[in-house]
Amino acid sequence: MKVGVMPLFGGETSAPDYVARIARGLEERGFYAVWAVDHILIPKVISSAYPYAKDGSFPVDPKMLGLEPFGLLCFIAAHTTRLRLATGVVVLPQRNPALTAKQAADLDVLSGGRFDFGIGVGWLAEEFEALGVPFDRRGARSDDYLRMMQKLWADGTASYEGEFYTLPECWQYPKSVQRPHPPLWFGGEGHVALRRVARFGHWYGVDVLPEQVPEKLALLKEHCDREGRDIKDVQIAVSPYGNACDRDMLKRYEDAGVHQVVVAAFVPGQDAMERAIDDYARALL
Repeated sequence: MKVGVMPLFGGETSAPDYVARIARGLEERGFYAVWAVDHILIPKVISSAYPYAKDGSFPVDPKMLGLEPFGLLCFIAAHTTRLRLATGVVVLPQRNPALTAKQAADLDVLSGGRFDFGIGVGWLAEEFEALGVPFDRRGARSDDYLRMMQKLWADGTASYEGEFYTLPECWQYPKSVQRPHPPLWFGGEGHVALRRVARFGHWYGVDVLPEQVPEKLALLKEHCDREGRDIKDVQIAVSPYGNACDRDMLKRYEDAGVHQVVVAAFVPGQDAMERAIDDYARALL
């Protein structure tokens, strides 16, 4: 079983020498991947319900807002050689897709082909508003952006005419090491998210326990069948999120068909993060 870690590099844990040391430590301990979270900003007033908290409240201290994922992962790439670098997840519909396509390809180049592109449609309406991007139809916007990005990632010139984006004929280089583009992972646990997985890539589920995986994969198989895709070609990564994880749980995930388990290390302070990572290494690797 592959084990990834989803830290929150914010506050004092965003110091460059600390990030470099933690990155090397993750690789040395045998973790498979580091997953970087994404929020461009956190509005002061939030009415949107956070999907991974029972009371809907967003549990992150705004002063702990993490480093921007592409910049963070490029930095980590320079200090590691084997660790996979994943976004968990970039909120695609609130970003410029042409710039995002280039950031993804460039990160894949600079890391020697180690990037896994995790994508989500977002939940925080107030963040979209602050960025000047419509929250409504963000799923359709994401799909349109993805189709345009796939054009840019292909060889030669690219052009695209879509509902949300028009791209005149142009070039974008360098191309990613992984072809035709870095693996696409989609966050979300519902019907629409799994349909997007079947159409475009692989699944990254958060706050999903082993006993919940079979139902999700059965739904995913229905979508794959409709898309003419073999579910065996879909990689499955799941995070237990706030739930404790041990070797027995890893085995149950594996038996359910999961390929990678991503444990969260959302802890404040350098010492607390190091303890959490060491605890995971002893318990799981």
